[in-house]
Amino acid sequence: MSAQTYLAYDYPLLSVFWSMLWFFLWIMWFILLFRIVVDIFRDDQLSGWAKAGWLVFTIVLPFLGVFVYVIARGKNMGRREVAQARAQQEEFNAYIRQTAAGGTSSVDELAKLSEIRSRGDITDEEFRRAKDLVLAGQGPAQPTGSAPGTTGR
Repeated sequence: MSAQTYLAYDYPLLSVFWSMLWFFLWIMWFILLFRIVVDIFRDDQLSGWAKAGWLVFTIVLPFLGVFVYVIARGKNMGRREVAQARAQQEEFNAYIRQTAAGGTSSVDELAKLSEIRSRGDITDEEFRRAKDLVLAGQGPAQPTGSAPGTTGR
């Protein structure tokens, strides 16, 4: 029983704040390190050898490598990140536009098929086959068995 027991009152409040500060700085350091590694791989202007060199520099000598990278290439880090965010937003917007304006429902397809059949452009057999395809979810209704420009009679 010669070992000392440390209780909560043996660790003063200022030491708690000091420990929290060091922990916060340690987390911030890793965030900065990971952002730099991501930026190294994101940069299209760097060659493969330059990327490998920066990566080795930041891994072997992390403090010096990170600080030199921030000084040498830090100004463009934000620009590359903004460019990537804009590109992702544009891809998302294009996807939304394509999805919103895109495909028609099976009800619309069946209405179109019915209209085509009532005009006499396709036969009842072609209508039945196309309807089966639409209801089965095989894609848009295409007049099967008739060449483009023919009436199908």
